[in-house]
Amino acid sequence: MLQRQQAGAISPRASGIVEGAVGMVEMALERLASQKISTSTASESGDGQHLLVVLCSERAAQPVVNTGTLYQ
Repeated sequence: MLQRQQAGAISPRASGIVEGAVGMVEMALERLASQKISTSTASESGDGQHLLVVLCSERAAQPVVNTGTLYQ
């Protein structure tokens, strides 16, 4: 029930949340490019999508540690 109430309160503000997240992602990608940290474009690397998921998610980000390949 509480999650439903929270979702109802957030829904009207969703467009503002998305606009803010997109703005933060744009600034982050521009800064990475200006400092030559990332050599690929956002569309090539998927960094923008990953940042948006982290910013818009209702849960905290969890790191993924690659310990090998699934297919050998």
